[in-house]
Amino acid sequence: MLIADSQVHIWAANTLERPWAPGTRPHRAEPLGHEELLREMSAAGVDRVVIVPPRLDGPRNDLALAAAQAHPDRFAVMGKIDVKDPQARERLARWRSQPGMLGLRFNFKRTPHTLTSGDADWVWGVAEEAGVPIYVGVSHPDVHVIDAIAERHPGLRLIFDHMALATGVKDTVAFHDLDKLLVAAKRPNVAVKVSALPCYTDAPYPYRNLHTHVRRVYDAFGPQRMIWGSDRSRLRGTYRECVTMFTEEMGWLSGKDLEWIMGRALCEWLGWP
Repeated sequence: MLIADSQVHIWAANTLERPWAPGTRPHRAEPLGHEELLREMSAAGVDRVVIVPPRLDGPRNDLALAAAQAHPDRFAVMGKIDVKDPQARERLARWRSQPGMLGLRFNFKRTPHTLTSGDADWVWGVAEEAGVPIYVGVSHPDVHVIDAIAERHPGLRLIFDHMALATGVKDTVAFHDLDKLLVAAKRPNVAVKVSALPCYTDAPYPYRNLHTHVRRVYDAFGPQRMIWGSDRSRLRGTYRECVTMFTEEMGWLSGKDLEWIMGRALCEWLGWP
């Protein structure tokens, strides 16, 4: 079974030549580079990773693309674009011509107002026409905005980050409004990342209190629209435990289900052969 992780950040040290974006900080003190990540993948049994450039890097995608180009069988990228850049529309139209680049990632959780400001309105149609899938980071109260975009752009593949869970909350509070995500399952062009889940509970491995929430997503979206991931640099527990939480601890998932959730759905939704 192919195991492909839908989200890991890598980053370099904060230097004059490559400064971090103002007001940002990493998930851990030491930078995480792709060589260390390869070693961790091998230890955890992870075959592939989609690298998501972190906020630290501002609009840059170069570090992630360099890793993907050095190891095209192990890494690919969901990159960032500055929607206010005058060249952005033209760049997005040829986005996937960059070796290793599969799509876009927008995280609106810290700035939800940007969803309705109009700045990003042009992106959805251009991405739809160019065949560029998009990861979207929103919390449950804003799922309806993405649902409306999915309705207007049925050819656009949209994938919710981390079950649309809010940053900084856990357990009952985190999953209280999960129904607002499940409503979006009616859109065939919408999928959901069941990713970073240990970060949203204080329970110990195997995080059994989360299994019911995963089952609700399974019942709504089905395994072909569920995409596993770790968000490794902020993960609670070990990388391997994030894998086995699904592959060994959720007995209600069949072998075929796991094939989809643990890698095949990611690769098919993003067009990663």
